[in-house]
Amino acid sequence: MNLEMTRRSMLRNVAFGAGAGMFTPILGQLAAHAAGDARAVRRRIVFVLQSNGMNPGHLLPSGVQRPRNGRPTNEKLEELALDDRQLHEAIEPLAPFKDRMTLVQGLSGRISLGDHSANHGALGCYPGNKGPLAATIDVALGEANPGIVPHVGLGIMNKPDQMLNYQLSAAGPGKAAPLQCSPELAFQSLFGSVTGGSSRQAFDRRTLLLDFMADDVKRARTALAAEERQKLDSYLDAFEALRDRQGKIDAIKDDLRKQAPNLDDKFRKPTECNRLEAQFDIAAAALITGLTNVVTLASGGGGQHYISFPELGVPVDGHHYGHGGGVEGKNYEQCFVAVRQFHAKQIARLARALAAVKEGSGTMLDHTVIVYLSDSGDGHHPSLYEWPVILLGNLGGKLRTNGRYLQFPAYGAKSHRTMANLYCTLLHAVGKPRDRFGVPDPGLKDVDQTGPVTELLA
Repeated sequence: MNLEMTRRSMLRNVAFGAGAGMFTPILGQLAAHAAGDARAVRRRIVFVLQSNGMNPGHLLPSGVQRPRNGRPTNEKLEELALDDRQLHEAIEPLAPFKDRMTLVQGLSGRISLGDHSANHGALGCYPGNKGPLAATIDVALGEANPGIVPHVGLGIMNKPDQMLNYQLSAAGPGKAAPLQCSPELAFQSLFGSVTGGSSRQAFDRRTLLLDFMADDVKRARTALAAEERQKLDSYLDAFEALRDRQGKIDAIKDDLRKQAPNLDDKFRKPTECNRLEAQFDIAAAALITGLTNVVTLASGGGGQHYISFPELGVPVDGHHYGHGGGVEGKNYEQCFVAVRQFHAKQIARLARALAAVKEGSGTMLDHTVIVYLSDSGDGHHPSLYEWPVILLGNLGGKLRTNGRYLQFPAYGAKSHRTMANLYCTLLHAVGKPRDRFGVPDPGLKDVDQTGPVTELLA
């Protein structure tokens, strides 16, 4: 990834052939980005889900303690600045971005309670053991804030040959939105059209097929009665939308070619660390080129999908150290810390990549928020009375993530807030306000569960 590349320098060399007129709006937006026009700035959201729970203690800055036995019982919001405090060693790689972060404790998600994972409930705020009941927040934000591809889902599973994860994102009731867990296939899907060879040929064949299908539907509809034509129009809209996406991708092919990550070494040696690093590189490139504004990155997650990281000195999967088991040279807590440090390094690397690209009066990072959490909330076997979350970036000034630690009122307190309130906050921040998300927690019948978390909105 060339961190010094800017939108201006990328666009300077873009050349479009015949038919580029239909892409004038896209080119205008890209040119406006390169020229620093703030009106063209897009807001971006990245979800990073790490399996095996996020220990609330890993979010404690220096000088802050939790009750030795049990969870916090505070009735009011507790807030402090991170200025002169050290981050826990588990998330220390994020220290350079401390003034852009908010560490969030105390949001609950009991409605999603599961054994080892909340599954779709982690991002959907509904029962986690009943499959996809509604669109998850990542997909909802992709629809509210669409790029060429509304939502990109990437991840890794505990075996390299497991290509897809169907258990975390959803497009609607009964509609899982799979995460692509093969970096090589994810790369080909997003950048194959500009890397030549069979990938380019397949892209061209798919484009021609979509052209043919759309034309065929148009011809067929002329022979139908009005009622039948109306039904057929939905198919035509779908084909034309897919064809339009193909055209938009082709319109930025030079931009894609320059930003496509070089993943040869990671493909040749697909270790766990390499695969996750590759997915972060692909995510950065997809965001920088404007392919998408919303990405989900999952490290395992859903069911009991845990990753072992031999390169980190953790050759066992998370279930082992999640139950207190250690490995040679590390106890269970040291295993947790080593694995979380690696994930924090990837998030920091992504943040640096976005910070290196100028956009509007600032950088792409200035218009992004990275949401770091676990699909199983606060632990390997979670309680979900609290769901630790790290927010990095203020989404173009829409969020207050200016170096704070927040401990929200405990579960059951009058001012308690939930993960659904956090997701409403993100929808408010992208200009698609919603005051309800998912399914209310019946254990909080005396608590107002509607609306955003106002303490996080700018």
